Formats: sequence, structure tokens, C-alpha cells
Amino acid sequence: MSRSAFLAACCALLLAQLAWAAPAPWYWWRSKVDGARLCAQISPGTGWERDGGPYQGPGCAPKPRVFVIPMR
Repeated sequence: MSRSAFLAACCALLLAQLAWAAPAPWYWWRSKVDGARLCAQISPGTGWERDGGPYQGPGCAPKPRVFVIPMR
């Protein structure tokens, strides 16, 4: 196998892995200093502790419930 074919195969495998990647979850973070809350995907720093989550989108809103009413 030539070097260019090997490199192309590696790039194709990398892109396939990226296609399956999911977004990072969101969490509520609470300040250890004043109790303020912040919604973020990663910790804002050492003075913060995780307070709730995980949530699927920004704003840390809970996943909406979907009710299915069967048709007769």
C-alpha cells in the first residue's frame, strides 16, 4: 500500500469517527464563593462544583416530554 493511500485511509477513518461524535452535555455549576449558578459544558474553574444535569442543550432546560395519543 502506498503512503498516499494509507494517509487517505487514515483520514477517512478519522472523518468517520467525527461523524458519530455527539455534542457534550450541559451542566449547572454552582459557585463555592457566592452560590451563583451557571449553565456550561465544562467547569468554569476550581471555585465551581457541578449542581445538576446533564442536559442536552444550552440553557440547561430539561428534555421536553413528548406525549403520544393513540389514534382510533
